[in-house]
Amino acid sequence: MINVQAICGFGVGSSTLLRIKLQKVFDELGVEAKVTTNDVTSATGNDCDVIFTSEELGEMLKQRVKIPVIIVKNFVDSNEIKTKVTEYLENRTEV
Repeated sequence: MINVQAICGFGVGSSTLLRIKLQKVFDELGVEAKVTTNDVTSATGNDCDVIFTSEELGEMLKQRVKIPVIIVKNFVDSNEIKTKVTEYLENRTEV
């Protein structure tokens, strides 16, 4: 199972939307994933395999964590999210 965090500034609004979209994509691809939401401050302390977040928060998180940080420009664009998830899965080294 892949542990995924959807991150926004406060861990409530936009991260919830992103979590729903991400879970749907992982389910459609037949990949077992647990997608949770979190705020940017707590994100670095949680154990997960990958973080999906906005461009504004992504660069900061990339400097603080050693896992992939995937930047999503439009949280409502299902095609972009599916592309980002697919790219992550194709480049993932851990099974």
